[in-house]
Amino acid sequence: MGTTSSSGGAPNKDSWKVTLPCTKAEAEAIGDAEMEGVVLLVTEEDEATGRWRLDAYVEGEPDAAALAAIRALTSSVAVEPRVEGLGDEDWVTLSQAGLEPIREGRFVVHTSAFPVEPPPGGRAFLIEAGQAFGTGHHETTAGCLHVLDALAERRFANAVDLGTGTGLLAFAARELWPDAQIMATDIDPVAIEVTRENMEVNGVERIDLVVADGARDPAIQERAPFDLVIANILAGPLIAMAPEVAAIAAPGAAVVLAGLLETQADAVVNAYRAAGCALERSERRGDWTILLLRAGETVSSVAPANSDRNAWATDT
Repeated sequence: MGTTSSSGGAPNKDSWKVTLPCTKAEAEAIGDAEMEGVVLLVTEEDEATGRWRLDAYVEGEPDAAALAAIRALTSSVAVEPRVEGLGDEDWVTLSQAGLEPIREGRFVVHTSAFPVEPPPGGRAFLIEAGQAFGTGHHETTAGCLHVLDALAERRFANAVDLGTGTGLLAFAARELWPDAQIMATDIDPVAIEVTRENMEVNGVERIDLVVADGARDPAIQERAPFDLVIANILAGPLIAMAPEVAAIAAPGAAVVLAGLLETQADAVVNAYRAAGCALERSERRGDWTILLLRAGETVSSVAPANSDRNAWATDT
């Protein structure tokens, strides 16, 4: 598994790499971490012993504060980081060295370090690491691609990808349902710009991009109800968003939820069941779970503006 945080492209200074051992639990948490100006990559070194490694790629020699911030990601392992200069090599390209293509159903996701041809009747997406969460190499994103591919025989006319990251899942939806209206949203404006760039690189068209906090944005409300809702975020936000996600879902809509650990699945299912949704099936990828739910047959009222958001920024 490899995941990255935001970066801004090729550096103007020398690149440096900070390496630390970490546990599996820390590696999973790092997958959702973001550090300005740092690309984070976690690699499993030994499955039997649960040994993982964090490589943090930094533009310019890291100072004490940067080292402390990186070190805090692996606090359970009491060793000093290995810090090495990489010269003027491109840190993003270096960080992609282990990100081999991921194949899920008809989809292949790859970086420029590993160019591939699309499978027969399928689609390859070029998604560079180092921009935003969602390269396809995290179990949750790959699992969502598998679930969407399994839904290919269903017909959807209006889809939304909440928390789109790189845009990958919205791109998959566009490929599967070429006549559908598709919207991709994210709370982070950088993610929306990354998605816009990835659309151009991959020749993807007709996806409406919106910077939005959850599902309450007027642009989302105006396009609702959606017959396909995708949200690959985190358990805490998913639970907090349950009423508003249900409120934008059409009767019987497919709701794909991910970004939650297997131990968090029951809490997420219960939150959506309380909002009128029923679990169709779940898929486990490592310690992560992807849920496919069916919205209730009655359209929910729009969630009140003061509904619970206490868990919005937490992974509970």
